[in-house]
Amino acid sequence: MIYPHNAAEKLGFLDIKELIKSYCLSTMGQQMVDKISVMNNFDHINKFLRQTKEFKNILINDSPLPITNFFDIKVMAEKARVEGVYLSEDEFFKVSLSLATVFAVIHYFTEREGQYPNLEALFEHLPIEKSILVKIDKILDPKGKIRSNASSELQDITTNIAKAEQEARKRIDQIFKSAQNSGWTADGSLTVRDGRLCIPVLAENKRKIKGFIHDESSSGQTVYMEPEEVFQLNNIIRDLEFEKRREIIKILVALTDELRPYVPLLLSYHGLLTKLDFVRAKALFAISIEAEMPVLVKEAEIDLINARHPLLFLNFKKDHHTVVPLNIKIDEQQRVIVVSGPNAGGKSVCMKTVGLLQIMVQAGLLIPADEHSKIGLFKQIFADIGDDQSIESDLSTYSAHLSKMKNFLEMANSRTLILIDEFGTGTDPQFGGPIAEAVLEELNQKMVRGVVTTHYSNLKTFANSTPGLENASMLFNNQEMQPLYILSLGKPGSSYAFEIAQKIGLSQKVLASAKNKIGDYQKKVDTLLVDLERDKKELIDTRISLEKKERGLKVMLAENEQLKSYLEENKKTILKDAKIEAQNIIRNANKLIENTISEIKENKAEKEQTQKLRQNLEQELKKHSVPVKKVVKADTAPPELQKGDWVKLIDSETIGQVMEIARDNVIMAMGDLRSVVKLKRVEKISNKSVPKEIRKSYAHDLTQDFSSFSTELDLRGRRGEEALHEIEKYLDRAVMMGLSTLKIIHGKGDGILRKLIRGYLSKYPQVARIEDEHADRGGDGITYVHLK
Repeated sequence: MIYPHNAAEKLGFLDIKELIKSYCLSTMGQQMVDKISVMNNFDHINKFLRQTKEFKNILINDSPLPITNFFDIKVMAEKARVEGVYLSEDEFFKVSLSLATVFAVIHYFTEREGQYPNLEALFEHLPIEKSILVKIDKILDPKGKIRSNASSELQDITTNIAKAEQEARKRIDQIFKSAQNSGWTADGSLTVRDGRLCIPVLAENKRKIKGFIHDESSSGQTVYMEPEEVFQLNNIIRDLEFEKRREIIKILVALTDELRPYVPLLLSYHGLLTKLDFVRAKALFAISIEAEMPVLVKEAEIDLINARHPLLFLNFKKDHHTVVPLNIKIDEQQRVIVVSGPNAGGKSVCMKTVGLLQIMVQAGLLIPADEHSKIGLFKQIFADIGDDQSIESDLSTYSAHLSKMKNFLEMANSRTLILIDEFGTGTDPQFGGPIAEAVLEELNQKMVRGVVTTHYSNLKTFANSTPGLENASMLFNNQEMQPLYILSLGKPGSSYAFEIAQKIGLSQKVLASAKNKIGDYQKKVDTLLVDLERDKKELIDTRISLEKKERGLKVMLAENEQLKSYLEENKKTILKDAKIEAQNIIRNANKLIENTISEIKENKAEKEQTQKLRQNLEQELKKHSVPVKKVVKADTAPPELQKGDWVKLIDSETIGQVMEIARDNVIMAMGDLRSVVKLKRVEKISNKSVPKEIRKSYAHDLTQDFSSFSTELDLRGRRGEEALHEIEKYLDRAVMMGLSTLKIIHGKGDGILRKLIRGYLSKYPQVARIEDEHADRGGDGITYVHLK
């Protein structure tokens, strides 16, 4: 049940149906799309979803399904059911084409038996009666016309007509030539008038030829005559044509009588074609919105992963833009999500996406979301969206909202999904907020599920302290004053009313006056929400960065495994080749030695010849010798460094003290300077070898630097160069200490110092980004610095 009756329309479901209808090949398929409705039966929904998924798989990965001809054979079958009525040539031809499509489809799935079980179920136990096609093919030719030999009588009539037409043509040609020779005819050739072949004759010669005048030219100078002899022959042809028509009707009546017992089967074939067209249209629409089949569960819950509003997705697709995906979870613990945030931040789109995708799934449609998304079943879907003010019913906007709330409270239960946009608006916020809170409390006690959007602070507070309700906010970039359209669960969001007003250009005087008119508590709450959203954004950015690095690591590990596998495979090949080569070397060496001994014997061990043979052997040995690299072993491993050790740079006489060791790097202090150097560039030295004056300057505890360091730097009243010098030292120390954020106070004034400082910060390599402090805490008089 969907309440009110226009809720599906407001969520965009009627637009979805119209888009699906555009993909149908037949009016029957379009009529089925019109009948799409929300279902509650798990098995039916699962079947429809799987059918669409299988057809989508066919369209993307398999050969095309042979469904080119779709005709409404139900009308023809119902007509053939009536005794004494017969189908026309065209109707029989449409039946023939439709049956050929049915049998081709059944053959297609038979070849792929078991691959598409849910689509195969559409024609399960449906008999293939090809005798119907055989009967029709005996009567109709491939173009859908009656065959001349459909009966012996028709064949005789057709032969007689051909002979009569040939005789009539021959006779009129003779008369036409004779009239031409006599100069009686006008310019031109034989022509047809009123279905009769005529001769163009000059008006003054019309009495010279016996015949019938059928027409004359606009000028009256030419008449079109049918000669008397030919007229008789044409009458014979017309009589034969009437006889042929009577014979054709007789054949069609007989064929209809033969077809009549198969009417129930034809209706079943019609049902199969209609369902195929319907499922095909749903699959094509699913491809257009990049839809998948979610995990269907029987519980009343929703877990959408990377979901997109289908209509918004199609609009953005035209402009080559992308939709920010929605991730939201509604279950037993967090039953109702209370979404807050700035106007035009995406709250309503978030709520409508949840509602529309839920309706689509329960209507058997695939949705544009990750296939691991979970969708449960709801028996009731209630929606309060937009303005339902009615003059006829004497209902104001707020009265219409309250009327819906009354019905919600009366009919809702734990299997109800509620969708309420701008909860409580339409009346004085002082009273609208408490009423909305009371309604929400009652709905929560009924264990409903749903999404509610609001700007009311009391609803945010109520959701924060009430089990079953969960706050959520649409993230907002408070630096650029732009919505991010990302839903973040867990915390409410600020409406950013003052920030947006300031960006638009409302005067500071008006803004200051407005701030004084709201309570301190409300100010603190809104400021806290802004800070929370900024922290959220930082966490999300960090998470995205970590996920990116993790993906890169996975790629590197996969490449490493591939390389390892490749090396293992090649190791065996190299060893095998080496063994074969070694065997060849040994064989060749044996031959060489045998030949050498033989030559020594032949030369009777002459000294010079023996030396030459030895040299040959040595040369062969050098060819196969492997050079051995000398390995220099270190006597002892370098001593491990610890915090507080004295070290010296290997390539200079610079001495420093170790502050911290991080992997292959060491942070060393050299007076007031801190430096990061590679571990291999330093060597440990004893305390005795360090000059006394250096040791004395390091006598204080280095950790005091950390404890005394402040994350705020106040530069108000400083000159430009002096301020930049302070910032340079300040940033160097902050980077060495591994800090992530700093706060630089420079004041507003004429903005010269702020501009100078921010220009320097933008060029500092370790600065990730800078932003203003919140307007209530100093605004652009304070700069937040985020370090890499």
